[in-house]
Amino acid sequence: MLRDKFGRSIRDLRISVTDRCNFRCTYCMPKEEYQNFDFLPKNQILTYEEISVVVRTLIPMGLKKIRITGGEPLLRKDLAKLIKMIREQDDSIDIAITTNGVLLSKYAHELAQAGLSRVTVSLDSFSDDLFKKMSDSNYSVNEVLDGIEAAIECNLPVKINTVVKKGENDHEITDLVEYFGPLGIPVRFIEFMDVGTKNEWRIDEVLTGSEMRNLMSKKFGKLESRKDSHPGQVSNDWTFENGWQVGFIESISNPFCSDCNRARLSADGKIYTCLFANTGHDIISLLRMGATDAQLSQAITSIWSQRDDRYSELRDAENPIEKVEMSYIGG
Repeated sequence: MLRDKFGRSIRDLRISVTDRCNFRCTYCMPKEEYQNFDFLPKNQILTYEEISVVVRTLIPMGLKKIRITGGEPLLRKDLAKLIKMIREQDDSIDIAITTNGVLLSKYAHELAQAGLSRVTVSLDSFSDDLFKKMSDSNYSVNEVLDGIEAAIECNLPVKINTVVKKGENDHEITDLVEYFGPLGIPVRFIEFMDVGTKNEWRIDEVLTGSEMRNLMSKKFGKLESRKDSHPGQVSNDWTFENGWQVGFIESISNPFCSDCNRARLSADGKIYTCLFANTGHDIISLLRMGATDAQLSQAITSIWSQRDDRYSELRDAENPIEKVEMSYIGG
């Protein structure tokens, strides 16, 4: 199994299939920065066949899980085709997608038929006004809820991701738990992170996982921590006495660099070894020059074996560094 300098393996590959999105979330793609933005032309984006080759190369190295991201991945045409191509390579691999959900009702059935394992839906607010403000869009919460219902009808397990910004949507934390808990849908609350350089991140806008748990326990009672289901699990998962499940992704207050086993493949064909990296490693050129599987494997081995990323453990909030924007490499 391939290991980096700290002994961390590649278990999880995040694949961005597009840098475009139909939202302009203030913490990811703020409109003032992306109003006249030059998005990647089609010929600079990895084809499904090229992505499939990268996956095929990584499976013998220990790859167990793939997450399809964007931008908004459901904007990419015929996404079910990619899901099917990956599924045909390995019937046991876990294939997930992270989506804002507004197009999910349209595509849930064909994604499930193609072999998708599960869905994560990003939802930051139940209030239509606040939802539209945070996403800077004209979509409604009901469109997201329709997508969630469609996924459930297709027997796709669903999780909710909520980015929490202090003073903006933190008052809705318990509302989300109260709505999705009885449905058996876990909500994972994400500390506002300093991803990229365009979201004007400030440490005083971070509500920590510990603070969130305190708020929840006051309303719903005792929370019990659950054991990680696998090494490198991102979310710290907890359960209420009534069985409702919640999770916390605490990159700011409780970094998990020590067992991070995620690689990221950007829409334009670069391997990133950290969500907070400022440079990627060119893979698309190798693919388009006709590299064999062995040559591609050698290149990825060289990249990963030199990996020593631990940004969140070393974070210096007073001296930010340049980082790749999340729309290129997903979450």
